[in-house]
Amino acid sequence: MIHARGLTKKYGSRTAVDGIDFTVEPGRVTGFLGPNGAGKSTTMRMIVGLDRPTEGSVTVGGHPYRAHRAPLREVGVLLDAKAVHSGRTAYKHLLAMGATHGIGKARVHEVIGLTGLDSVAGKRVKGFSLGMGQRLGIASALLGDPATLILDEPVNGLDPEGVRWVRTLVRGLAAEGRTVLLSSHLMSEMAQTADQLIVLGRGRILENAPIEDVISRTNGTTVRVRTPDLARLAALLAGDGIAVSRQPDGSAQVSAVTPERIGETAAAAGLPLHELTVVSGSLEDAYMTLTADEVEYRTAAPRKETAR
Repeated sequence: MIHARGLTKKYGSRTAVDGIDFTVEPGRVTGFLGPNGAGKSTTMRMIVGLDRPTEGSVTVGGHPYRAHRAPLREVGVLLDAKAVHSGRTAYKHLLAMGATHGIGKARVHEVIGLTGLDSVAGKRVKGFSLGMGQRLGIASALLGDPATLILDEPVNGLDPEGVRWVRTLVRGLAAEGRTVLLSSHLMSEMAQTADQLIVLGRGRILENAPIEDVISRTNGTTVRVRTPDLARLAALLAGDGIAVSRQPDGSAQVSAVTPERIGETAAAAGLPLHELTVVSGSLEDAYMTLTADEVEYRTAAPRKETAR
């Protein structure tokens, strides 16, 4: 478990992390989201003792990271996959890491196999592709078989097979009861992987809730309806805040009412329903809405070229 209370980091007059409170529970994948400059990297660095909080505290497994006598066995961390001696082979890198914690060759070979590095384990890291570097970073995080994993952009540079492998891996680790904090800018992948979301903006927590709640609360939920007598159904549903919007394909989008109520209303009036589908917005839509006012840098819309 990761537990932060009043966690604050200031650099001179600039506040990078602004008194945030959160708990990352074991047994689930917690997604950590936010625009560039939101404070995600600073927060993760404070969790693992690379930066000292200006105020507040953060513990892993009930203790500050620096208090763990064998941190590799407690917390697996991937913050920068390039932080490796480029002249070493993958095997030698992992062996050297393991030696600091009494982790032997058997476990090194195990994580090499688990991360698909068998064919390149004897090659120097400087010749690795971005994807292979990421796999080595994940292998390093898994080396001590830790109860807590903190992974920053673990799918960066991976091909589709590798992305699916990471998704399966982290969900499997969470299912074993481990604590998993996962940062990524890939909304589609986060939507398939995370159970809980923490969204940061300018150093403050914008959302901390199950992913389904974040999406529904931010985007709202509508119901797509098809019926031969849409006008009559709309009249029966008329009420405060309820809106029925006809669509070009003959269906209607109904907001501010549950599908159960629509079905019951139609049944009571003898109206046949050909479709009754809950339509939720995407995580990307919810994220863009939440962070619309928190983006540090904005990109201007592309200018249209005029015909000559």
